[in-house]
Amino acid sequence: MVTQITEEIPRSVWYGWGDPTRARPLSARALEYLRTTLGLTSVDAAHPPVELAAVMVGPSVLSVQALAELASICGAEHVSTDNTERIMHAGGKSTPDLLRRRGGDAAGAPDAVLFPGSAEDIRKLLDLCARRGIAVITFGGGTSVVGGVEPLRGAFEAVVFLDLRRMDRLLHLDPLSRTATFEAGIRGPAIEAALAPHGFTLGHFPQSHQQATLGGYVATRSAGQASTGYGRSDDLAKAAHLETPAGPMDVGSPAPGSAAGPRLLDAILGSEGTFGVITSATVRIAPVPEHKSHGSWSFESFAAGAEALRRLRHEGRRGDMPHVCRLSDGDETAATLKLGGAKTAALGRYLGLRGQPAPALGLFVWEGPKSETIARRRRSARILRAAGGIPAGPLPARAWEHGRFSGPYLRDELLTRGVYVETLETAATWTKLESTYRAVRGAILGALQEHGGTGYVQTHVSHVYPDGASLYFTFLAGLEPDGLAQNARVKKTASEAIVAAGATITHHHAVGIDHAPYMEAEIGELGLKVLAGIKATLDPAGIMNPGKLIPTPIKEKP
Repeated sequence: MVTQITEEIPRSVWYGWGDPTRARPLSARALEYLRTTLGLTSVDAAHPPVELAAVMVGPSVLSVQALAELASICGAEHVSTDNTERIMHAGGKSTPDLLRRRGGDAAGAPDAVLFPGSAEDIRKLLDLCARRGIAVITFGGGTSVVGGVEPLRGAFEAVVFLDLRRMDRLLHLDPLSRTATFEAGIRGPAIEAALAPHGFTLGHFPQSHQQATLGGYVATRSAGQASTGYGRSDDLAKAAHLETPAGPMDVGSPAPGSAAGPRLLDAILGSEGTFGVITSATVRIAPVPEHKSHGSWSFESFAAGAEALRRLRHEGRRGDMPHVCRLSDGDETAATLKLGGAKTAALGRYLGLRGQPAPALGLFVWEGPKSETIARRRRSARILRAAGGIPAGPLPARAWEHGRFSGPYLRDELLTRGVYVETLETAATWTKLESTYRAVRGAILGALQEHGGTGYVQTHVSHVYPDGASLYFTFLAGLEPDGLAQNARVKKTASEAIVAAGATITHHHAVGIDHAPYMEAEIGELGLKVLAGIKATLDPAGIMNPGKLIPTPIKEKP
């Protein structure tokens, strides 16, 4: 069974997140909130990106002969040195990526963008690039926010991107075993479109869902907004096919369980294109839910809400956890209540009357058969009420679900308004969750205010585990004259606070460039040697995604 997906590749802009038709200007209420609550007085002036024609991009250094050899493998029409195409592939979607491109700097853009159509094409391209000394970076949806697809050349003069958009087929579906095999270039909406006629879903909905690909999910160990229920991508992935400079490799087992030595699939999950190119993956799928039941609960503080989540996980029946389990701190809740319109403003007044003047709002979605879903919600409600929660009805959770993919578009508009905005995330055990939250929030706020400016930090829990939870920080400030230096200062301070707190350096954004300096603290010196040993075996020349995951000296393009 091979199914070609005919969904159109989503539109994207070179200076921002995605489809420009989905972008919305800031409301008058939001602008007033930025001015008065956050003290950001610069929002009345526009700072648009430069015109595309003004973006600086250097000439490709690939020779005519090298380009001809690349074209002989995947076809001349699938090899591009067009400046616009190179600018579109000049990095990911982190704030530094966007600041550079908005300011007209794409000097490090790849020397060519290739669009292979098969694993065989990729095998031949890797062989050619290894022989010619050309760095190779795999590109799916390009949504990395940690420098994971930064076009670094390492020890090489040239770099090419392998854009997998042509590799978007459903290869096999096993409805009895509930597994499906896809090519790695298929994007989130197309995965769901392919599975829906058969009554299944992957259930993986990261904020990057509209742009990101299955290969990206697997290569970064991503987590979706409903992963508390469906599982993370590394829970869903069952097997993968990898093309490496050393040859093809299949990892994972068709059996439901195996004790045949270490699970090599785990070495590929999260490898970020540094060992080879994931060309296809087999994933676990689930029936499309018959019903969704929404609920919202308010707690007197973020700590109280986190304790309620812990009790829900530990005291509830197995299987009763909501698929979506999200808790906002007081700052994020205040913004939600302030900006959400008349109904949410009324909710804020009601919670104040109930003794929660600065509440932390929890949002929950249970999915499944209708009778079971309602019963699970009711049993969960008893635990949440016993933990001090006040029911706030289904509206806040439904409103969040309606706008669940809109956040990155808001960042584009904030940058245009001269507002620095960025995110980072971590995860900690229940024992360390509150101390990690306070330490990292304080570190971010201090770094934002270091030069006398204002700063704002809001936080939420988005994934709940038996032993702990994630923490996701969003922070804003006035954009300084050197926004790149501002970002580097804040991220360094926050990352050091995360390491000092004993939390993970990344819960679901992956490593890329940003987190590579902290990998030794995460896995130890010997752990880094193990990763380097795997890379040396699969990528002897070191052409695959230089400078990512494993800290190594890098060579920038002049």
